[in-house]
Amino acid sequence: MKSWKRFIVLTVIGVLEFVSFSACHRRGAEDETPDTSTYRPLATPATEFEQKLKVVRDGHFQYVWVFTRIDGKEFTPEDTQLLHTKAPRVVDWVGMDDKKKFVAGSNFPIEPIDLAVLQKRYKVEDYSGK
Repeated sequence: MKSWKRFIVLTVIGVLEFVSFSACHRRGAEDETPDTSTYRPLATPATEFEQKLKVVRDGHFQYVWVFTRIDGKEFTPEDTQLLHTKAPRVVDWVGMDDKKKFVAGSNFPIEPIDLAVLQKRYKVEDYSGK
């Protein structure tokens, strides 16, 4: 009878050890792959303009403008100087490869007087919040 009780106790202990070790055992490689069922990659912007606009928007600026010369020509060093002088609070300037457009980002508006001067020479498009 004593050996029968000992057998039952050892069997129960063995089963408990097996369950506790197997519950903590990590599964194979099938569980290591991440769950991608909700992952949706963002589409890459199609044009250079969309890419540069996205770069400025990703800066979370309150104001985003696109500057283009009215005559359609490339920006010159004088244009760059005028833009920096009349829009001193613009933090981020991103130019297109053809040097015909600049995307600007700022958390402050351009002063109305300075904006009027800029609009005489440039087409100023407001992309804030669009």
